[in-house]
Amino acid sequence: MNQKVNQQFPKSYDQIDEATKASGFDMASDVLTCSLLRTLASSKPSGNFLELGTGTGLSTSWILDGMDENSKLVSVDNNEKYINIAKSFLEADNRLTLVSSDGGEWMAKNKKNKYDYIFADTWHGKYLLLDEAIAMLNKGGLYIIDDMLPQPNWPHGHQEKVNQLMNDLESRTDFHITTQAWASGIVIGVKK
Repeated sequence: MNQKVNQQFPKSYDQIDEATKASGFDMASDVLTCSLLRTLASSKPSGNFLELGTGTGLSTSWILDGMDENSKLVSVDNNEKYINIAKSFLEADNRLTLVSSDGGEWMAKNKKNKYDYIFADTWHGKYLLLDEAIAMLNKGGLYIIDDMLPQPNWPHGHQEKVNQLMNDLESRTDFHITTQAWASGIVIGVKK
């Protein structure tokens, strides 16, 4: 099935996708994940959004596409080469703040900020500083992660980290989660 036939893509998506491929970046979120990110973003009008792991901005473009005009998105990445791709196509959107920083350092400096939606697509906020990321969520806030099913670019031993993360999420009492064996393996949590 050709996903492009069934999806209305964000206007900057094709340009970002071309630049992503040219850059050699191989960790971009897939179209199914991105479509879900956009749909979930639409459920948070006037929302405060956080993306940990901008990459080249592919998923960022979908989140922005789902947000209303009163919402704000902060997207953080530590790789200047990749975040510059996102900047070149998305920086004009005044709802977006792109931050070039180590995720852990940024989270430490901004731990009092609260969000309605966090897409944790990097180590910080997912495998590292999970409690801190969830503490940044408002009640009813969405916590979204992907790549929970085996991926070809996983380093040796990564499955154990995934298993531990899932155990941590499933044991929380302040959180409801749903796991989906779909796309790259999605987990959606809601803070109680």
